[in-house]
Amino acid sequence: MTTFHEQITSTANPRVRQAARLRDADARRETGLTLVDGRRELARAAAAAAGTQSEIVEVFVAADAPPDGDRDAWLDTLAAQGTRIIGLARKPFEKIAFGSRNESVVGVVRFSGRPLEQFTVAAGRPVLVIESVEKPGNLGAILRTADAAGIAGVIACDAATDPANPAAIRASLGTVFTVPVAVTTTQAAIDWCGRHARRVIAALPEGRLVWHEAALAGNTALLLGSEAHGLSPAWQQASDAGRIEFETVRLPMQGIADSLNVSATAAVLAYEALRQAPQK
Repeated sequence: MTTFHEQITSTANPRVRQAARLRDADARRETGLTLVDGRRELARAAAAAAGTQSEIVEVFVAADAPPDGDRDAWLDTLAAQGTRIIGLARKPFEKIAFGSRNESVVGVVRFSGRPLEQFTVAAGRPVLVIESVEKPGNLGAILRTADAAGIAGVIACDAATDPANPAAIRASLGTVFTVPVAVTTTQAAIDWCGRHARRVIAALPEGRLVWHEAALAGNTALLLGSEAHGLSPAWQQASDAGRIEFETVRLPMQGIADSLNVSATAAVLAYEALRQAPQK
């Protein structure tokens, strides 16, 4: 059975109130902390902590959760590494947890998207570049795809795209802690692609090539915009000025919709890049 550093019974407790605030973007920006729901996601955050991407500050445990030897052993390991383990009564736990999908544990983790200057990825493998993708579910799904298809990393061109959003972390199944992800501006991303000789392949409804006709593997940047606003004209302008190599692709739509969900498009392009890559 886990030994708690502290047990809390009141929803008014300052630690509970501070943790609950981390569902809000302003609180995450102020503190550099976020909430992580679920043991699988926390375990992946813990594994990444060795690379200094994340730090598990404390874990809240539902004090009335059924006994679980594996969970208790895992919590004891975290405690030995310096994480505070706090038992919460049912009401305060419900105040910080996301619905019923938390497996009786919610962690406070120090984590945020890295600046582009710290974005280090291997040349010769595609990266995904997303512009104005704000919905955390879409971001999480894109990160899962990047992890599954061997994408080198993800660049998000919008300050509103928050990899530390608890919903994005949950939707990513914790892959946000292992897939390199940077948050920057569109102009900075364009400059990065130019400096690193990344061929930019943009998915557009009117793209010049059908997606599988383009060379997607290798030192590429697979570019996607939001469904509502598409891509900013800065990319085409940079191409016209000779700053980047730029190609457009399309996914034919046979029904009444004019585009796929952005995360679905990311999956199609990522797996086509994987298919095209030389087999080892």
